[in-house]
Amino acid sequence: MATAVPAQHSDIHAHSRYWVVPAVRAVVALAAAAVITFTRDAHTAMFGLIVFGVFAIVDGLATGVLSALLAGRRITRVLFAVQGAIGVIAGVLALVLSHSGLGLFLYLVTVWAALTGILELYNGVRERGRDAAARDWLITGALTAVLALVLLFVPADAVLAIGLFGAWAVIVGVFQGIGAATLRSAAHERTPSRGAESGS
Repeated sequence: MATAVPAQHSDIHAHSRYWVVPAVRAVVALAAAAVITFTRDAHTAMFGLIVFGVFAIVDGLATGVLSALLAGRRITRVLFAVQGAIGVIAGVLALVLSHSGLGLFLYLVTVWAALTGILELYNGVRERGRDAAARDWLITGALTAVLALVLLFVPADAVLAIGLFGAWAVIVGVFQGIGAATLRSAAHERTPSRGAESGS
């Protein structure tokens, strides 16, 4: 019969693989940024809603599902699950209502950015000093909240609005990629010490 793994050890092992979450989110954000960058002549409201819709659904699923499996504290997992659900709902609305025009694009992206940015920022503040990923959550949340503020005051221009979303995706994608590499390196450095402790 297999030996049961203590719950605390299981949680530590899962948390050591949390770097997968920002890595996947980085790929999703950079993919959206690449689509926007290389299709500048197609920046209509419908195009923006479709790109944002696909991005929000995939990012929401990655944030919610992977964080639920790999994040540390229970409340952190719950908050990221809510954040992921908001992304999926916003993405579905964007795709279903993709013919609705620039007003809907601005509204959906602004509301999504405000809600998810505040949630991620709150997670970062609450876990600061207790979780290695807290600083990344703080910065990503702040950048997303800033996107919401910028879109509130941007002129009603599809090219500009979609370009701003693309710029946000580049910055956040690169930052999350760096964060994932840092977390992965830190997890690998901790692994030998845990192995030594268990063998002693």
